[in-house]
Amino acid sequence: MLQLPLPPHKKIYFASDNHLGAPTALESKPREAKFVQWLDSIKADAGAIFLLGDLFDFWFEYKKVVPKGFVRTLGKLAELRDSGIPIYFFVGNHDLWMDDYFQTELNIPVYRRPLEVECNGKRFLIGHGDGLGPGDKGYKRMKKVFTNPFCKWLFRWLHPDIGVRLAQYLSVKNKLISGAEDVRFLGEDSEWLVQYCKRKLETQHYDYFLFGHRHLPMTIKVGEGSTYINTGDWIHYFTYAVFDGEELKLLDFKDGEL
Repeated sequence: MLQLPLPPHKKIYFASDNHLGAPTALESKPREAKFVQWLDSIKADAGAIFLLGDLFDFWFEYKKVVPKGFVRTLGKLAELRDSGIPIYFFVGNHDLWMDDYFQTELNIPVYRRPLEVECNGKRFLIGHGDGLGPGDKGYKRMKKVFTNPFCKWLFRWLHPDIGVRLAQYLSVKNKLISGAEDVRFLGEDSEWLVQYCKRKLETQHYDYFLFGHRHLPMTIKVGEGSTYINTGDWIHYFTYAVFDGEELKLLDFKDGEL
């Protein structure tokens, strides 16, 4: 478990699902500019920042090559991290081929599984959310293939100009960008992350569950004194969560509190 002290007058921020680069680099730039503006706006009171996955619509690290672009985001993250703000990154299903670039270049740790965090007496479970719970069976099978070391080795043999272009095309076709079902509330009984949270509460209490992946901002009570928050996305909603040391709220960067 990560013990995270929160200094007075500081806050913890959570955001996910930017999908930078989609559907094209040109169309992605205004969204990236808005995200960088948000990062700049929180730097004065940020005690920590959690990025809950799918920051990029595609990311693959060759031995000596990383995908082109995103310099404004990477530069801002480097600035915030160099100023002493802790940043934690969770791999999503679109950037699951991340290796050690964030760790070595930006000093940002990368997590591939949900992380338990304790802050100000509150217990959090934090992750991207993909592959958790009783559903998402097709993705779970796909993830086993994509994370297989032999499959990664084969992909690495493609020239980056070919491999990245192919992966970007397939990624944009993914329903997470284009499908309406991913921005529609399915009901608590069908929201598999809600079911996952309730199952976790059978063995351990958490005050807050924070996940992305669904692209839909949600705040749902899942137990006595326990809340599940989905951070939404930076494609349609521009939403984020903030913990002030006592309370966790879901906000949007357009209009304020949801």
